[in-house]
Amino acid sequence: MIERLAASVITVFARLVTGVRTNWLGCQPEPVQRIYFANHSSHGDFVLIWTSLPPGLRAMTRPVAGADYWQQSASRRFIGERVFRAVAIPRGGDARQAQELMCAALDGGASLIVFPEGTRNTGDEILLPFRSGLYWLAKARPDIECVPVWIANISRVLPKGEILPIPLLCTLTFGAPLKVAQDEDKTAFIARARGALLALASPQGNGESEP
Repeated sequence: MIERLAASVITVFARLVTGVRTNWLGCQPEPVQRIYFANHSSHGDFVLIWTSLPPGLRAMTRPVAGADYWQQSASRRFIGERVFRAVAIPRGGDARQAQELMCAALDGGASLIVFPEGTRNTGDEILLPFRSGLYWLAKARPDIECVPVWIANISRVLPKGEILPIPLLCTLTFGAPLKVAQDEDKTAFIARARGALLALASPQGNGESEP
């Protein structure tokens, strides 16, 4: 009961502050297992994606985040472990351990929210280079769709170092699913995934269609 109440409060608050508009351009919010990968410029990124999913999808979707972030206080541990059911990745751990944790969540039926840049983008570059984790995850579970999600304006709602959000309109754009091809190497897949995400950032990519 407490977890459901907390989830409802977070969802309502996030929508009120951001007035988030969700555009499903390349796919629809269907009850299928997915790896949502997005640009990363704020601690509020995964919250916005999670709260924008329909309740059924929200219940099966888990954000991936650094364990140190969720262990800073009792309230964060409760929200991370009990509300979001976050997949907590230890800082400084090896890539194999991180992949095993994410694969275990996928094998349990969850969808994931990941940020291939690996860190928040606080500079002027529109999108940082991708790390290789998305490729190895897609390669390990090739039947699961990888869906690009472009988050617009969230960095201005919750700038780095700020605690209280600034009310501004945000947009989420969901693109067409990708899957790694059997003979596709890391460089080719990462370039294709990054290109798919960048395409959603263009004016043409942020369309007006909604479910």
